[in-house]
Amino acid sequence: TKTMTLVNKLILTVDSTDDNYMPKRVTVFGGEGDNLKKLSDVTIDDNLIGEVCVLEDMTAHLPVIEVRIEECRDEGIDVRIRGLKIKSSCERDLGLNADVFQSPNLVRYPRLEGTLPDVLYRRALVIQRFISLLDSLLPHLVPAWDYSLATFNHIKSIKPFLLLSKRRSALITQCLKDSETSKPNFMPRLYINRRLAMEHRDNPSLDPTAKNAVFTQVYEGLKPSDKFEKILDYRWPARYDQWWECKFIAEGIIDQGGGFRDSLADMSEELCPSSAECLLPLPFFNRTSNQGTGEARDHYVPNPSCREFHKFEWIGQLMGAALRGKDFLVLALPGLVWKQLTGEAVSWSKDFPAVDSVLVKLLEAMEVMDQETFDFKFGEELVYTTLLSDGRLVELLPGGSNQVVRYQDRREFIHLVQKARLEESRHQVCAMQAGLVKVVPQAVLDLLTWQEVEKKVCGDPEITVEALKRLTRYEDLEQTDVRVQYLWEALMNFTNEDRSRFLRFVTGRSRLPAPIYIFPDKQGSETTDALPQSSTCSSTLYLPNYPSAKVCEDKLRYAAYNCVAIDTDMSPWEE
Repeated sequence: TKTMTLVNKLILTVDSTDDNYMPKRVTVFGGEGDNLKKLSDVTIDDNLIGEVCVLEDMTAHLPVIEVRIEECRDEGIDVRIRGLKIKSSCERDLGLNADVFQSPNLVRYPRLEGTLPDVLYRRALVIQRFISLLDSLLPHLVPAWDYSLATFNHIKSIKPFLLLSKRRSALITQCLKDSETSKPNFMPRLYINRRLAMEHRDNPSLDPTAKNAVFTQVYEGLKPSDKFEKILDYRWPARYDQWWECKFIAEGIIDQGGGFRDSLADMSEELCPSSAECLLPLPFFNRTSNQGTGEARDHYVPNPSCREFHKFEWIGQLMGAALRGKDFLVLALPGLVWKQLTGEAVSWSKDFPAVDSVLVKLLEAMEVMDQETFDFKFGEELVYTTLLSDGRLVELLPGGSNQVVRYQDRREFIHLVQKARLEESRHQVCAMQAGLVKVVPQAVLDLLTWQEVEKKVCGDPEITVEALKRLTRYEDLEQTDVRVQYLWEALMNFTNEDRSRFLRFVTGRSRLPAPIYIFPDKQGSETTDALPQSSTCSSTLYLPNYPSAKVCEDKLRYAAYNCVAIDTDMSPWEE
C-alpha cells in the first residue's frame, strides 16, 4: 500500500558557538522532479543554540524537499548543521495541552490564576490558529512596491500577536535588504580630539555650542566637503561593519572597527550620560524628574527647548543605522519616546510614570480628593501653569499664571497638564522619527514592538555572566585554565554597570551582543601589578596570570573604568 506523508515540521538543529559555520539564512524548496517551488525563507538568530523550524504545515505531499543554506553567519562559506528532524502530520502536535495551564505552572502569570486550565488551553488554540492565518496574510499586508508606507496604522490592535508570528522575522529581513543601498565609495575619515571632548564634559557651561564634544566633531566631520560629495544615507548592508574611520588625536590607533565603536560609545555617553552625577555636555536630552527618586533613574527625554532639529534628525538616522547593523547607540529613553518613534499610541497612566512618577501620583490624588482637602493643600496658590522637563514654567491657558484653579475645575486642569507634558517634546521626537524612517522602512517599525526597536538600537542593557560566557572564545587557553576561572569569578562579583564598562573596555561596545576573544597576557606577566590589556578592534582581552580571583577582580574593574583611551607607542599621525 502506498502512503503519502504531509510534512508538519522540518527542523534544523544549530549552535551559535559554531561561529561562521552557523547557518544564518535558509530557504526550503519542495515539489517533484525539477519543478521545485520555494516554500519558506527563514532567517536564523545569530545567538540561537537549539532547534529552528524551517518548514511547517504543508497541505500536499512533497516527493522532494531541498534545504538550501543561502547565507552563513559573518559571511562564512562552510556550514555546520547539528541535526535534521522531520515531523509528519500524523504526529501533529501543537506543543500544548491543558496540563501546561495548571496552577503550579502559572506562578509567573498571576493574572491567569483562577481561570480554568481547559479554558486557557482553548484560548491558546484559538490564538495559534489566528497566528497561522495572520502569517498567511502578512506578505500581503506589507506592500512590496513601497516599504515606506505606514502599513499597520489601521490594525495596530494585532501588533502584540506579531511576536508569535513565524514569518515576521523573514519579512523584516527582506524589507531591510530590499531597502539597503551599496556601501559608500569611500570611508569617511574623521580626526577626533577626545582630550578636548573630556575638557568640555568637565565644564560644559564654558561652551554652550559644545563644538569640542565628540558628537559635534563627528557631525561636522561627516558634512560633505563639496556639492559633488554624496551624503551618507546610513542604509548600508547589514554586513557593513564600519560607518566611518576614526583617528583619535594623540592616541595611537589603526581603526579596524574599535575606534569607530569607541566614537559611538562616546557619543552615547554625551547624549545620555550613564552617571546621574555627570553634567550634561549636550543640549538634546534632559534627565527625567524621576532621576534620584528610585524609579527609572537613568531615563532622558528630548529637550523641549532645543531647536536644533537637523541634529535631532541625525540622531534618528544614527538610531536607524544601529537598528540595521551590528553596533549600538545607547540612548536611555523611556517607553513614552520609543512608542512615539515607532508610531504606537501613548497614554498618561501607562507611559508617564517612567518620566515623572511624583506628578502622576499627585494628579491621581487631586482627582479623587474632597474639596476640603483640596482647599487646604492648594488654597489660592494653584494656577494654570506647569513645569516642563527643561525646567520652564509654561501657561496652560492664556493668562494662566494669574488664574486660580477651583475645585470644580480641577479635572480640566489635570487634563491640560497631562496634554502639555505628553506633547512637550513632540517637535524634537518628530525630527528624530523623520531621521529614523529615512534609514529604516516604516513597515519594519510596524512589524516590531517598541521594546524590540529599543533593543535593536541600544543593545541589551542586562549583561549576565551566562550571556558573556556564550559570546566568549578562548585562544591559547583552555576553558578549565585557572585564569579563566578567576575571570568568571571576578565578573560574578561585578554589578551590571561594571560588566558594561568591562564590555566596552574589551569590545568598544557597552551592550550585548558583542563577541569576546581571550588570550593569555601578551607579555606573559605574572606580577600582581599588571593591568589587563585589550584591543577593541579585535574584541580581544589579554589576561594576565593573577594569583587570585580577588586580584583579577580589582585589576579588571580598574581597567574598565580608567583605561578607555587607545594608547600605543606609534605616532597618531603615522600612516
